[in-house]
Amino acid sequence: MKSSILTRFLLVTQALVLITCAVLDWTLTRWAGERERDAAARNAGAMARILAEDAGRMPAAGLAQWARGAARASGARVMLLGSNGSVLADSLGGGAAPAARALRQARDALQGDGSARVDRDPEGGTVTAAIAVRRAGGPAMVLHLEMAKAGDGLTASVQVRIVLAWLSCALLAAGLVWFASLPLIGRVRRLKQVAEGLLEIPPKGDEAGRGGDEMRALEHSLSGVAEQVRALVDKLRLESARREAILGSMAEGVLAVDGDLRIIFSNEAVSRAVGGSRKIQEKTRLLELIRDTGLLDTLREVIAAGGQRKHRLKITGDKERLFEVQAGPLEIPGGQGAMAILHDTTELERLEQVRKDFVANVSHEMRTPLAGIIGYSETLLDGALEDRENNRRFLQIIHSSAIRLNSIASDLLVLSELESKVDPPEAGRIPVRDVVESVLAIVENEASTRGVTLIREEIQDVHVMGTRLRLEQAVLNLVANAIKFNHPGGEVRIRAMAEPAGDVSITIADTGVGIPSQDLPRIFERFYRVDKGRSRQVGGTGLGLTIVKHVIERMNGTIEVQSQLRYGSTFTVRLPLATNAD
Repeated sequence: MKSSILTRFLLVTQALVLITCAVLDWTLTRWAGERERDAAARNAGAMARILAEDAGRMPAAGLAQWARGAARASGARVMLLGSNGSVLADSLGGGAAPAARALRQARDALQGDGSARVDRDPEGGTVTAAIAVRRAGGPAMVLHLEMAKAGDGLTASVQVRIVLAWLSCALLAAGLVWFASLPLIGRVRRLKQVAEGLLEIPPKGDEAGRGGDEMRALEHSLSGVAEQVRALVDKLRLESARREAILGSMAEGVLAVDGDLRIIFSNEAVSRAVGGSRKIQEKTRLLELIRDTGLLDTLREVIAAGGQRKHRLKITGDKERLFEVQAGPLEIPGGQGAMAILHDTTELERLEQVRKDFVANVSHEMRTPLAGIIGYSETLLDGALEDRENNRRFLQIIHSSAIRLNSIASDLLVLSELESKVDPPEAGRIPVRDVVESVLAIVENEASTRGVTLIREEIQDVHVMGTRLRLEQAVLNLVANAIKFNHPGGEVRIRAMAEPAGDVSITIADTGVGIPSQDLPRIFERFYRVDKGRSRQVGGTGLGLTIVKHVIERMNGTIEVQSQLRYGSTFTVRLPLATNAD
């Protein structure tokens, strides 16, 4: 099994061992040489003192022979020098002049206190010693010893031992590196396999066999894992953003809680449902937001037993709202949670109630004229047709009831068309002054008959966008109601003008019976009447104001009403002003 990691470890450890041994060799050989030379110097000094005593007793004629014998005994060159530097005796013979170094040493010895002068030659590795020899009755002389090189034997011995130690340490280090590296190499390779199998990365082969090593292969594998993890994180981030966008734009509230009924997720619809404008913080207790024990019990059942649960929830705030809650289990880290979908059914239930009221009102409104038609027609069929005093009156009642039914059906068709939200083809610029004058021309006779005065306060030549027929119908209903529900001698004031805000206001004010304040919010509902008896008496269907509201809203306008009982009502219609570009 070839491993670059093992090879590198071996090279590093062998280099460390070699450097260590080289440093030790340099240090120990210097230390050993110094020790050897110091010992040689001490030996030379001691030997010089011993030989000096012996030389002091020798006669002058026997000095040469004594020098040779002393040299053989000491293993050193022995010279006897006179005070003037002359050679008195030399163990080597020949009479060669002594070196300057020897002469200098001799003079120092003669001038000294009688102790030996020892000197080491750092280049030649020799040790010299000089000592004054005192002879009784004779001239002074100097004994000079020169010993051969010292320290080579110890240094060589130390170097041999260092080499042996280096070989031993190198083999031991190689063995330790081998056994210590095998588990590491195995772990690195297993980690590489785990990394490649983590996200199903295809193996990259034997990287170490192609000039790399296990760490390089691991690096490549981890690089692949990093790329896939990065791609996975980006994908999860994208999916999370999509989920947030989808859940945030949902009309239904989405609420997730943990096992302790703490909120772990909620969208904006939930915040709106509980009447808050800020996002609900995570880990908020559900009980702090919704104090409905039924919902809390439902979620606890889902967490405990699983399955799907339904619950009807009522939240009271600025407005009472109804919700259909669908709850189910949710797997979360660390346990079981629950998710609830809050479907706002307030508008559906309101529309359902409106539908029921509409059916009931239509049935009620149609029952009276139908009953009259059926009753009087049966009376005529049973013989009243021959009754010349009453048959014409019966036919008039049947005719009036049929007209009322036709009016109801006509208004219902108009409402159906308006609620279909299909723009009529004749929509365009409408001159408001022409519409008002046309309406006043239609109701002028009825106003005169009822003794009501029509007053044109200010009617400007302005235009709005829409359908003229529908606008005339809306204004006609408002003016007709102002005339019908007025007193004899009363007034109806009409004004149409452009406002600084860029709208056109059409105001119809009367001095009639007025509307009670509790009835004002409902006057635009279908078949709603403030005074049912008076409404039927004047021939209303109960759909006029409903048609007015739908017409104005289709033209992107608004309608407002102000009224005081017994003092009259004021209806104000505001429509966007049509410019020349329109």
